[in-house]
Amino acid sequence: MGETKDDGFEAITYLSEDGLRLYARDYGPAQVADRLPIVCLPGLTRNSRDFHQLALQLSTDPATPRRVVSLDYRGRGRSAWDLDKTNYNLGVETQDVISACQHLAIDRAIFIGTSRGGLILHLLAETRPDLIAAVILNDIGPRIEANGLKRIRDYLNFPVPPRDWPEAVAYLKACHGRYFPGLHEPDWQEMAAAIYRDVDEKPMADFDPAIAAQLETIDFDRPLPDLWQYYDSLAAFPMLLIKGQNSDLLSERTIAEMAARNPSLAVFEAVGQGHAPLLHPEPTLWRLKRFLEEI
Repeated sequence: MGETKDDGFEAITYLSEDGLRLYARDYGPAQVADRLPIVCLPGLTRNSRDFHQLALQLSTDPATPRRVVSLDYRGRGRSAWDLDKTNYNLGVETQDVISACQHLAIDRAIFIGTSRGGLILHLLAETRPDLIAAVILNDIGPRIEANGLKRIRDYLNFPVPPRDWPEAVAYLKACHGRYFPGLHEPDWQEMAAAIYRDVDEKPMADFDPAIAAQLETIDFDRPLPDLWQYYDSLAAFPMLLIKGQNSDLLSERTIAEMAARNPSLAVFEAVGQGHAPLLHPEPTLWRLKRFLEEI
């Protein structure tokens, strides 16, 4: 499951503001007429591989190809792990996104934020709004539901790694199957290949365990902090919200409040999916492309 020159992207490494070596994938031509590039930001413990199929679809579109960049945050994928585990936070990771844009000469882009990636976009809208042309939020808003976060905490801190790739796929189905009845066997295999890295033909979780351990410190007896103060800055941009039909992290109450604060918000439900939806299957891909055409 290594990378080859025929995978459709260029592997990029760059340095964060504090000197950590970080990784990104760069798909498609660097400049495509006047079309804005797309920057993809993954979830809490996820990485650039989550967007591979989507990036290929968008960067090789025969009519409107775009440059697509997907990032590995520090401690995930091919980016270096941070010795200071307190740096796994939204503020530092937002600065890492800014560093990536600087390194890749991206002055303005359409951003796709899945889960934690969407939270980072809330902070980016406050600190560097000039970078943002439009936003696609994938099953995330300024308020997170505690039950969904508890479920993520529990499966990320599962103590026994899968012994082989079929067991990894089976484990993902056991954890997420009831939320994703719309997925097929190839989808589960792709998900496993994105979440785990291959070490001597065995799957290993592709993130610093300290990131998942942070969830163990959350006091769920107290209200979770929200990002409404940042959402108001983000709402100034064209925005598409993709919600998993069976999501337990993003509630209808939060979506209603998001729409009240941003009447132009477009919402699309990914049927048969939970948190967070795959973006490359139809009809989600069609809706995402339509939004891009409208920018």
